[in-house]
Amino acid sequence: MSKPILMQFPLKGEWYSPNTPGSKIPSHGTNRYGTRYAYDFIQVDWTRKGWPAYRVSMMQYLIKGAALEDYYCWGERVYAPCDGMVVVAEDGYAEKKTNLLTDVFKAYKNANYFDPYKDNIQCIAGNYMIIQYAKNVYAALCHLQKDSVQVTVGQYVKAGDYVGNVGHSGNSFAPHLHFQLMDSRDITKANGLPCAFREYEIFIDGLWKEVKDGVPTNRDRIRF
Repeated sequence: MSKPILMQFPLKGEWYSPNTPGSKIPSHGTNRYGTRYAYDFIQVDWTRKGWPAYRVSMMQYLIKGAALEDYYCWGERVYAPCDGMVVVAEDGYAEKKTNLLTDVFKAYKNANYFDPYKDNIQCIAGNYMIIQYAKNVYAALCHLQKDSVQVTVGQYVKAGDYVGNVGHSGNSFAPHLHFQLMDSRDITKANGLPCAFREYEIFIDGLWKEVKDGVPTNRDRIRF
């Protein structure tokens, strides 16, 4: 693996990464769509068993699903992870309440039957944007909240600029931010690139400890 490219974290507050290259590669079980080193970020209740990402009971989630507003991270602000030029900015893709069976079927269908020549990439990425950081280095922020994208193609952004909100659009099991670096602006053809974060904190033995140029694991309680 080549040396990770350093990024600023695209969120603020406390987060958890259930899918991260810090725990397995490819982090999402596939190299397709530039996801080899991709991260998913959610917020959870660390005091409840199983660290649920939603306010309702697990039984309600399994039987009825959960409204988007019931998820801790839905609507949280997303920030540019780097300086760069916006080369893709897509919005307007609808979000629906979560339903385990429907979301599993949708994930299976998109994983096995998506045709990049005829299907809309938004059925996978949802509302999303791509920022060109350097030659052959592109940052993708996916599954954003409908009507939240704050940038347009051709706009230059600085690291830390507010660019959208966490959502549940596209191929998403629950509201979360999907973040990845890749070598092309075309998600259907891109290869994933390794990424680390310049600085963040992890909660260990009751204390927050600073991490520099690190890659979070799926065991870490992280703060930015």
